[in-house]
Amino acid sequence: MKISVIGCGYLGAVHAATLASMGHTVVGIDVDAAKVDQLGRGLAPFFEPGLDELLRDGRSTGRLTFSTDVAAAAGAQVHFLCVGTPQSKTSDGADLTFLVAATGALLPHLARGAVVVGKSTVPVGTVDMLHGVLAARQDVQLGWNPEFLRQGTAVKDSLVPDRLVYGVAGGRAAAFNPKTGAPRAVTAALDAVYEPLLNAGIPRLVCSFATAELIKSAANAFLATKVSFINAISELCDASGADVAELSEAMGMDPRIGNRYMHAGWASAAGACPRTSAASAVRLPRWAWTRSTTGWAWWMRSTSANGPGQWPWPRNCAAAGSPDARSPSSELPSNRRPMTSATPPPWTSQPGWQPPART
Repeated sequence: MKISVIGCGYLGAVHAATLASMGHTVVGIDVDAAKVDQLGRGLAPFFEPGLDELLRDGRSTGRLTFSTDVAAAAGAQVHFLCVGTPQSKTSDGADLTFLVAATGALLPHLARGAVVVGKSTVPVGTVDMLHGVLAARQDVQLGWNPEFLRQGTAVKDSLVPDRLVYGVAGGRAAAFNPKTGAPRAVTAALDAVYEPLLNAGIPRLVCSFATAELIKSAANAFLATKVSFINAISELCDASGADVAELSEAMGMDPRIGNRYMHAGWASAAGACPRTSAASAVRLPRWAWTRSTTGWAWWMRSTSANGPGQWPWPRNCAAAGSPDARSPSSELPSNRRPMTSATPPPWTSQPGWQPPART
């Protein structure tokens, strides 16, 4: 099957390379000429284990090519939209400018009966908007196939995913109704794309557009909740003398909870988590640097839907000798040492920056 992947960033490059490894003929398209040249030489513009090997293999077999010309997508049966959807600079919503532009640019090169499938992380209602962009092509079908990649294991997550999700018009009932053409066509096209995975027993879920759009954001928000939860519990551990690492290990043994994303520390649950959570009006813990007597240390700020909350000063985050420490850092277990640096972070030199006031 000939497939095009529009947008060759983290998601698109990995997706294009893994599809080629499944035997498809894939062309990746991006406006960044330097990135396209690098990918075309079999080199990833970012580090991801196993990706360089897939790129070189795709190049040697001729199944994987890259171009800056969207016309190269002509003749493809399935087109995956993998362009970035960053957080808007003026609001908490996602910036869909690049997604709309890519869809519009693709429009003149779509073959009759082609299927356009979105993979970018988007808010609910995006598919309805794209239907308007594709309104002039009634012979083209639209589907949604959210991604669930993790940095560092993206290749494995693509070749051995936990699940495949198809968003189609009318949802599951329409997808398997012999009287509905478009949903069945989208489902059949994606089944053909992922045939090796389906044959290997990877579960497939067919659902409505809204469900497919929301699945990724909901998954990100839940993972962020686990990270935020264990960080909050770590403050209770600090106050009581308990060990949060042992506590999270014990909690993770409960199969209803699990131990993944249950490790206290400064982290985000997913690469797209901050922007999807903001777009979903979910407030996550924020981090900031503040000056101590011995250097610069991380402090955690709690936030709520109503705005910034208090700045807690847990002793596990207090730099040694800091007057704000609740107790000397020497009392802390070795695995709870604060992260400090003699060099202030770059944003502290920006005009108007002030360390957070203790409340």
